[in-house]
Amino acid sequence: MADAIKAVIFDIDGTLIDSVDLHAKAWVDALAHFGVTVSHDEARSQIGKGGDQLLPVFLDRERIEREGETIEAYRSQLFKDRYLAQVRPFPGVRALFERLRAKGRTLALASSGKKGEVEQYQKLLQIEDLVDVVTTSDDAERSKPYPDIFQAALAKLAPIGASQAVVIGDTPYDAEAAQKAGIATIGVLCGGFPEADLKGGGCIAIYRDPQDLLDRYVGSPLDH
Repeated sequence: MADAIKAVIFDIDGTLIDSVDLHAKAWVDALAHFGVTVSHDEARSQIGKGGDQLLPVFLDRERIEREGETIEAYRSQLFKDRYLAQVRPFPGVRALFERLRAKGRTLALASSGKKGEVEQYQKLLQIEDLVDVVTTSDDAERSKPYPDIFQAALAKLAPIGASQAVVIGDTPYDAEAAQKAGIATIGVLCGGFPEADLKGGGCIAIYRDPQDLLDRYVGSPLDH
């Protein structure tokens, strides 16, 4: 990261909000509804991907072509009805955003979630007034670990380029996707992925959660 950082692109689920286990439960419940048994740990290990990349782990291509969109729609509604109200922010999110804005950084959200979910998350996090750019599943043909969502964010951030941006995420899929888009990634452990997985995915630095990154801001890759 030779260039000065001008933009910070945040993943949301597992990075800014404590939602990974809830998303895993929704996938387990949704797949069970369609007769597919998946353990919580198996589902959890795939959270960070969108349904387009998650479903092929558990279903064959023929069934995805036949029922994939129906299963995804069912899961989305199930999460909204049963689990969304249980989502809580991780500590330090607004304060970290305020610090970054005070340093002149442009702030973006890049989530595999639906547009409506992301809007609710911004309200929950109380960061609506601090976010400059938002990309959701509507902006990407393929979800992480493909780079589409980060490429869409970069398009909205132009003329800021990949070398002037950094991604903050909680999964190796974030790091892999960002790397394919030419962006460095800072990892956080609050989403539950092991540090070794984040390092293996290509994270250049790792912190416990947004509060830890804020507390250790000086000397971090953001302080560049």
